[in-house]
Amino acid sequence: MSDQKTNHDTRDRILDVAEQLFMAHGYEGTSLRVITNTAEVNLAAVNYHFGSKEALLREVFRRRLAWLNRERLRALDALESGAGGAPLKPSQILEAFFGTLLRIGEDEALGGMTFLRLLGRTLTDPAEFIRTFLAGEYAEVIERYKQALFSALPDVPKAEIVWRLHFMLGAMSYAIAGTDVLQVVTGCELSDLAGEETAGAIDDTALARRLSQRLMPFLLGGLRAPLPGCLDSVPHVPPSEGDAEPQTQRHLQEKQP
Repeated sequence: MSDQKTNHDTRDRILDVAEQLFMAHGYEGTSLRVITNTAEVNLAAVNYHFGSKEALLREVFRRRLAWLNRERLRALDALESGAGGAPLKPSQILEAFFGTLLRIGEDEALGGMTFLRLLGRTLTDPAEFIRTFLAGEYAEVIERYKQALFSALPDVPKAEIVWRLHFMLGAMSYAIAGTDVLQVVTGCELSDLAGEETAGAIDDTALARRLSQRLMPFLLGGLRAPLPGCLDSVPHVPPSEGDAEPQTQRHLQEKQP
């Protein structure tokens, strides 16, 4: 085995272990000593490959976000090319942005639910250095999707669209972070409250799919909600044909006066 391959394997092993431990215990609760002991490497190996714990966390995110950002831009490019200059449907934009992220949960090679939980946990309580890092990583993608929403919803004030994107990102972050708070407050598992069968542990792929099935209609419903001061009026983001599942679409229409 070559030294180059050995170094690559060691680096990947450190990243895999760090991803798991940062997800389980948070950045502050995870020491380099625990990471090195679990990965069965010495501290010199972490210093050689990453330099510091901060740099290690950044690299944990960078190796996953590189695919996510690339795939989000590819999906948006394909949609805009297919639309031939016409505005996209809001549901298409949300699916390309949020749906792409949720698909990570179904693929261990992309990080699976471990990375989704880590990302959600970090976004809900980020250290300052990682907040700055993530803002830079997301900058191009967020700007492209923001402009797509502006084009798709020309009658909605841009400031309102930005607010709703902010709320959708928050809902997504909390949802993928896990249900620890819900369990503490209610004493119940989420599946218990939902009346779902739990005979046997649900695997991460099924969990990611279940999360997507419930979260995507919720996000689209929030985007379509009435504007502030117009709560008694018809929503300013009406569903277009094919913009929601039939049951969801009928429900929204039934709520309109």
